[in-house]
Amino acid sequence: MKPVIALVGRPNVGKSTLFNRITKSRDAIVADFSGLTRDRHYGDARLGPRDFIVVDTGGFEPDKPTGVVAEMAKQTRQAVAEADAVIFVVDVRGGLSAQDHDIARYLRTAQKKVLLCANKAEGMAESPLLGEFFELGIGAPHPVSAAHGQGIRSLLEAALEDFPEEEETVEAPDANAPIRLA
Repeated sequence: MKPVIALVGRPNVGKSTLFNRITKSRDAIVADFSGLTRDRHYGDARLGPRDFIVVDTGGFEPDKPTGVVAEMAKQTRQAVAEADAVIFVVDVRGGLSAQDHDIARYLRTAQKKVLLCANKAEGMAESPLLGEFFELGIGAPHPVSAAHGQGIRSLLEAALEDFPEEEETVEAPDANAPIRLA
């Protein structure tokens, strides 16, 4: 089976842009305002010979009890439950937020492989701004620019490294089939 990777994060951190970059598509609508993505959105992706599935989610606000935002949180929790790995997307330029801490707290209890994607990090691979994201307790941030395609390959390699590559299956010949001569 193909591994499933869910993209999770607060609103407007670039999850849909990252989804489009990974799937090499424009299937996810991207805008400068929050709340556009509401349901889970699935896409097929490939890294070298490896096929996998990516799930885009809406902005995750885990503590909202009612309304559309609560339904979006439910959709995100479902995506995390289905996923083999989670890429937690944060915004380097916007900095660490209380929402990021809430999401990290939830993801630490999810019993999934979680990678921290520090998006909007154009030219910031060695920036001290990345240091504050260690507070989340998720691990070292992977600096990425979804908009410019920087750092995507290494992020995906890290996400997929624990999953076995699919072996090609060869069908065994049917023992009852007639023998054909040429």
